[in-house]
Amino acid sequence: MTRQALLFVCVLGFPAVLGQVSYSIPEEMAKGSFIGNVAHDLGLDVKRLQSGKARIHTGDRADYVQLDKEKGVLVIKEKIDREAICGQTTPCALHFQIALEQPIEILPVTVEVTDINDNDPIFEKEGRVLEISESAVVGSKLMLEKAVDPDIGLNGLQSYTLKPNDNFILKLHRQSDGGKKVEMILQKPLDREKEESVTLLLTAHDGGEPQRSGTMQIQIQVLDANDNAPVFTQNVYKANLKENSPPGTLITQVSASDADKGSNGEVSYVIGNSMSSISKLFHINEDGSFVLKGPVDYEKAQKYEIDIEAVDRGGLYDSSKVIIDVSDENDNTPVIKMISSSTSVEEELPANTVIAVMSVKDPDSEENGRVNCVIDNNIPFKVTATSSFYSIVADGDLDRESASEYNITVTCSDEGVPSLSSSVTLSLHISDVNDNPPVFERSSYEAYVLENNTPGLSIFTLKASDADWNQNARLSYILEDSSVNGVQVSSYVSVSAESGVIHAVRSFDYEQLKEFHFRVRAQDGGSPPLSSNVSVCILIQDQNDNAPQVLYPVQTGGLLLAEMVPRSADVGYLVTKVVAVDVDSGQNAWLSYKVHKATDRALFEVGLHNGEIRTVRQVTDKDAVKQRLTVVVEDNGRPSRSATVIVNVAVADSFPQVLSEFTDLSMHDEYNDQLTFYLVLALAVVSFLFITCLLLIISVKVYRWRQERLFFKSNGTLPVIPYYPPLYADVDGSGTLKPAFNYEVCGTTDSRKSDVMFSREISPNALSGAGDRTRTVQRPKTESETLVAEVRIDYSFPLLRCVLLTSTQRYL
Repeated sequence: MTRQALLFVCVLGFPAVLGQVSYSIPEEMAKGSFIGNVAHDLGLDVKRLQSGKARIHTGDRADYVQLDKEKGVLVIKEKIDREAICGQTTPCALHFQIALEQPIEILPVTVEVTDINDNDPIFEKEGRVLEISESAVVGSKLMLEKAVDPDIGLNGLQSYTLKPNDNFILKLHRQSDGGKKVEMILQKPLDREKEESVTLLLTAHDGGEPQRSGTMQIQIQVLDANDNAPVFTQNVYKANLKENSPPGTLITQVSASDADKGSNGEVSYVIGNSMSSISKLFHINEDGSFVLKGPVDYEKAQKYEIDIEAVDRGGLYDSSKVIIDVSDENDNTPVIKMISSSTSVEEELPANTVIAVMSVKDPDSEENGRVNCVIDNNIPFKVTATSSFYSIVADGDLDRESASEYNITVTCSDEGVPSLSSSVTLSLHISDVNDNPPVFERSSYEAYVLENNTPGLSIFTLKASDADWNQNARLSYILEDSSVNGVQVSSYVSVSAESGVIHAVRSFDYEQLKEFHFRVRAQDGGSPPLSSNVSVCILIQDQNDNAPQVLYPVQTGGLLLAEMVPRSADVGYLVTKVVAVDVDSGQNAWLSYKVHKATDRALFEVGLHNGEIRTVRQVTDKDAVKQRLTVVVEDNGRPSRSATVIVNVAVADSFPQVLSEFTDLSMHDEYNDQLTFYLVLALAVVSFLFITCLLLIISVKVYRWRQERLFFKSNGTLPVIPYYPPLYADVDGSGTLKPAFNYEVCGTTDSRKSDVMFSREISPNALSGAGDRTRTVQRPKTESETLVAEVRIDYSFPLLRCVLLTSTQRYL
């Protein structure tokens, strides 16, 4: 057994180069016999055969060859009979393809089947009886039946022998179709009187090793003289026949004549090569009409050469040939065989990627066998033809989001009239690639939440969508890091990773935080993942959770304060103004003022919206000096909140009247027991401070006078006196001067608390320029402090409305 490998390049749109190998094997090899190492000859790794799901595609032929993917070799699957496969056709070869996937490769393989001498030459009949006139001249020819040997070449029919050969010899004639026509020629006249019959043995021999043969017995009946043989009018008769013609169709008319008379001149016609299937397809009548007996298929045989004989009653004959050319009819549709195909591809597949490979054949000829394959133009695929294969390739961008599956129908039509076609449909699934980021329903979100909410409250839900599929469309919501007023936003809200629900982590206070912004990222589960962001604004809505706060008049615990109204006050006199605020917002902060209780409701009224307390009528002498009003401050919330304030009003023209009235109050009043004590104590403290300051000033003056005398110079120049500004101290000799501050303490008739305020620095001019009601006492500075105290008592208001205490800050 010989083996040869032939490689060639065939571009099918594949990334790899396709190869072809050829093997030659004898027929009749046992099942499982080794043919060749196809993996080695094609340059493939055995693992490639396994991973590529290698398989043999033979089309409509029977499978005689099997691929062993484990070893990469071809073996005999079924016993091969060359004669059954190819008949007399030579060379006889099995053509098939090895199909691989991932990537797709088509590797043509040819296995030539060589002939062995496994068939004997045989005759259709075991014997034949011939009648020959004794008057037949030397050289008369008798046509003998040919033997048939299915083998070819040297193994086919090679020669004939005839025994005994006293009267006859054999002559072989080679025909154009490769056959051998044998004639028996009379070389010695017959004598019926000596021998009425002669028995001959005709043997056919082939040229094989060992040589095989077949025999047929020929019985010669010697007749009386018949000295004229029939003669055909033509040596060759030619005719055309359309395939699929009905039986009985007249193909041609043959004719032969015999010069003899009587029964010796009667001619009959026979088909010479009756051994083959010709006798099943054609028939010749007694009148010489050559007619169709069975169906003729152009795809099986395009031409027939038929030997015919004209025989008279004396056994003399003449031979001729009928050549029939079968014309093709478009009676076969294209045959589509899918060799290899993909059921699923990824979107964003590169252009011209092969999806499937198929073979298309039409057994018809010429135009009837020319095939064109097309695909619907509305899908991104096309068919390309290469050699004897057709490939379905990608012809555009594949987008799973637009179409997740394609039913690719390939229609193949021949060019016959009328045209015949066939189609095959390939279902192709488009697998998803993560090429679409998540998309939120809105470009930004706003949500409202009432303050004082419960922690864990669901505020609202973010919603994003992803056009991808499965894992690539599985979204997770992530709160991005940011801060709100220096605090991580995760301390305020949280986002459910799966549902996108935003929850409040804490309870919000509108008065501290009115709104805040953050960003949420939606991320899919692809690899790598894609994401998109959205801005979220949380607006805190106010609730009426704060009651109004009264700023004025200030409610004190022990000292009774009152507003003074002269009895000469006109109608609409502004007594005082209730000042209140509400830290809520909107209508929750809209305040209204109402008088809840009053000593005399007919005397005062309060403005509904401004809180101003004014007189309603003219004050009379009958009105009590002490008036008390309870004012309710109410906001506009639902439900509303309120605060109350008590306003004391003194109706009098002079301070002594007010003082006496408030001094004579009964002991049950909460202020009466301590008011006198505080007034006396204040006067005593003021007087003491005044005297102390006066003594300090005198001491400083005396000290300076002594210093001037001590450092007086006799040359008439001014004395050099160390001078320290009155309000600055040289602490520890470092030269650092510390400024003094004054403290202003103000007290009002309706406030028992004092506000301490930092005021301007006290300059020497300010101290020296104090008015008649200001007394300044300065004592010498000590090592640790300098104290300058200024007491100013302002009697401008009849009811001791303001007391100013000013002192320097102590420095260590």
